[in-house]
Order: sequence, then C-alpha cells, then structure tokens
Amino acid sequence: MTTIYQKIIDKMTETGMIPVFNHKDIHVAKKVLDVSYQAGVRVFEFTNRESNAFEVFKELKLYSEKYPDLLLGIGTVFTKKDAQRFHMAGADFIVSPALVNEVMQYCHMSGIFSVPGCATITEVWNAKTLGALMVKAYPGNLLGPNFIKSVLAIIPDMRLMPTGGVEPNISNLKGWFDAGVTCVGMGSQLFDKKAIESGDFESLSLRIKEVLNLIQSLKK
Repeated sequence: MTTIYQKIIDKMTETGMIPVFNHKDIHVAKKVLDVSYQAGVRVFEFTNRESNAFEVFKELKLYSEKYPDLLLGIGTVFTKKDAQRFHMAGADFIVSPALVNEVMQYCHMSGIFSVPGCATITEVWNAKTLGALMVKAYPGNLLGPNFIKSVLAIIPDMRLMPTGGVEPNISNLKGWFDAGVTCVGMGSQLFDKKAIESGDFESLSLRIKEVLNLIQSLKK
C-alpha cells in the first residue's frame, strides 16, 4: 500500500465520518468547508451533482489549501472522463456510487485513491480484485449493518464506508460501528438545509462536532 493511500485511510479511520456535500454557490461551499474543518473534519467529500460542480470544486480545492491537513475528494463520479478532470483539478480521492470499471482502472493507473460503491458481495469482491482498499456500502439505508457483518465475515480486510441514510444519532451510528465499519459518509442528515439557507453556520458547526464526538465515544 502506498504511503498516500495509508494516509487517507488513517484520516478516514481517525475521524470516523466523511461529510458529503454539494452546492452550486462557491461562497456557501467555502463556508461549509470552513465550519466542517473547525468542527474537526479532516476528510471532506464534495459531490459531482450540480451542473457547475467542476467549477465549484476547482475553486474549493484552491481555497482548501489553507488547511494543509485536510483531504478534499470528489464523489458521484461515474465516468473515466470525470475521474480524470477532477483528478487534474486536485481531488485527493474519488468516490463512486457504483462499481465502475473504467473509473477504477483509471484511478489505479493514476495512483489516486478510489472508493467504489457496492451493494453485493460480488461487487465488493470485484472491487477488491480491481485494487479497492475501501468500498462505499450504498445505499446504506437499504443494506444496513448486517450487510457490513456479512462482508467482513468473508472479506475481513476490506474497509467499508456506508453512505445514504446514515443518521446522526447514537442508535444508528452504534449499529454501524458495532458491525465493523471504518467510517460513515453523511450528507443531508448532517447538513441542515434551513440552517445553510439562513446562514446559521454556528449551529451547523455544533452539529458536526456533536456527531464527531459521538462517533469517537462509540469507537472507544
């Protein structure tokens, strides 16, 4: 395993939670990145969902360089073309909602950490054979913690990150971490749209801190 891959895995493991966020307004994206970092986030996933996502990401990546220990990756990548252009824009890692061979192959050849989305044992195994060190269990709300246990029972060295439906409460998070996840991805459940629209970033920061502290207590 390369040093950079290990660094990414270590950071994901340490915080236990990867915020998943997208917004078409760069000013909002910068503010959310700031409060996330201040709350303790060290790995942040911006998603390729808005029509101007590439432009926003490029500017956000440059902005994020004021935090030298922050890793900024891109999610919702379905094509080699998108993987290539976001890689060239400085993405530290690439996440896909599905297992896309051309994306995995590009990332492997280019030396960029890739996290494919998987929903079956077959997909997890295929991802492993393509070089994946971590997979995104997606959609998490449909798969549940029992899927995590089943995967780890037969592929124990695979790191798993459920995303989609992960809730910021003790019962939900305890279920995931007891099952053996490395970290969780959290988007709409973490980022209150009303708080963002009203500019209440202080409450957003407090919410992120609470979730990170809760995860740390479950990992002890």
